[in-house]
Amino acid sequence: MKIVIVGAGFTGIHLAKLLINEKNDVALIDNNETTVRHVSNQLDCTVMLADGNDLNTLEEVGIAKANALVCVTESDEINMITCSLVDTVYPDVIKIARVRNYAYYVNTAATKKRHADFFSGKNRPLYGIDYMINPDVEAASAIVQAVENGAVSDVQTFAGSDYELTRMTIAEGSKLANQKLQTVRSLTDKHFLIAYVEEEGKTSLPSGDTILNPGDSIGVLVLKNDVNEMLALCGSAQKSLNSIALIGAGRIGTIIAEKLMQPKEKKSLRALFSRQLVKRPQTFVIIDNDEALTKKAAEKFPSANVFCADATDESFLQEEGIDKFDLAICATHNHEMNMVLAAFLESLGVGQSVSLVTSSAFSSIARKLGVDVSVPLRDAVVDSIVSHLRGKSVKEVHTITTGDLEIIECALPADSKAINKTLKDVSNPGVFLVLLLKKHDSSAYEIPVGDTVLNAGDHVVLITLAEENGKIVSFFGGSVK
Repeated sequence: MKIVIVGAGFTGIHLAKLLINEKNDVALIDNNETTVRHVSNQLDCTVMLADGNDLNTLEEVGIAKANALVCVTESDEINMITCSLVDTVYPDVIKIARVRNYAYYVNTAATKKRHADFFSGKNRPLYGIDYMINPDVEAASAIVQAVENGAVSDVQTFAGSDYELTRMTIAEGSKLANQKLQTVRSLTDKHFLIAYVEEEGKTSLPSGDTILNPGDSIGVLVLKNDVNEMLALCGSAQKSLNSIALIGAGRIGTIIAEKLMQPKEKKSLRALFSRQLVKRPQTFVIIDNDEALTKKAAEKFPSANVFCADATDESFLQEEGIDKFDLAICATHNHEMNMVLAAFLESLGVGQSVSLVTSSAFSSIARKLGVDVSVPLRDAVVDSIVSHLRGKSVKEVHTITTGDLEIIECALPADSKAINKTLKDVSNPGVFLVLLLKKHDSSAYEIPVGDTVLNAGDHVVLITLAEENGKIVSFFGGSVK
């Protein structure tokens, strides 16, 4: 694929690196001379010093032959205008814009919903933007997903599947400690798969001979209702989240509160009893030291206890009993403080913690501090963008652990090289692993076996080394257009 990226900030550079590693043709544009000089020495791609919202510049780097345009400058307006400009002349190019202004994002979504008939079919998307990415929404959604799944650790769910991938730590003296991977199936009758092993900060795809050591973290793919039993095997357990303290009443905190406090609607009986849907907490507290933000939060969430206070004040926390809460969500704009505060709250007695951090590099630091779940804001944005760049067959892409691995969800097209082959025929140990499979004539996902045959229309969920994802997507996903 050929992708043009406008904006060489952290997101633009990180995105470019991922796409270059996949052997894509990437062009990066930025109007900051120092940034361009620095990036030119880092990346093996076209880097141009220019204004990205100039059509002549875009045509010079090959927008006419590009598959996609990604606008991630610091200016929402430039991102939106650039997409609109390109859409006018090159409507077939996929256009993605990062838009930080929540009002822009919400108003755009509302307009598209209100005029859904007009924007469907052959009519062009609003502002010419095919996909609008809001960092606050992406981060808040990731945090809410973790909470709805018990906040035991990093959790990855899959749409339409009863399985989830949960990160668990093997405790000293647990049944899994010092066991070979090939022997652990005898310890339980539950159907599960160990997708990855993280040892001393290094993550790898395991084999049958992999030994699980105390202190290692493993990614366990298992039915949602069986997570507790797998946690018990690892030496821990999941607890009910009846009391939640949310630190941060800014935009991300507000979105989190909206999602967690609003009653679930139109849920089936099966969904109501699913472990994924954690009941609305009996006690919900919002804390922020900004008086204006807490005033708005108190008006918006009358059923919550809202405090204008310093969340690091131990006497305040003990006086209000927050040190005995089941869960603390640290979602302020100060990401470093979030990590420290989450660890501090757990040291006082809070059961579990979730922290918003800057990137996956900080996630490993957060885990060392004792934080249960860390959500990297920048990685959530990049994952969302990459998901839209993989082609029609690829549905979702998720970066996990320290960024060394990716999970790819895709439908197998007719030109996939995997068609009519068994899993053992296409296997490549240490490079990728097929986690789940939904046959084209079935509605349920299952963990496949070596003799499972892959057919056109099947949906697969893969975990692969990030550096090999381009080859894997090409093999399973067929052509990108």
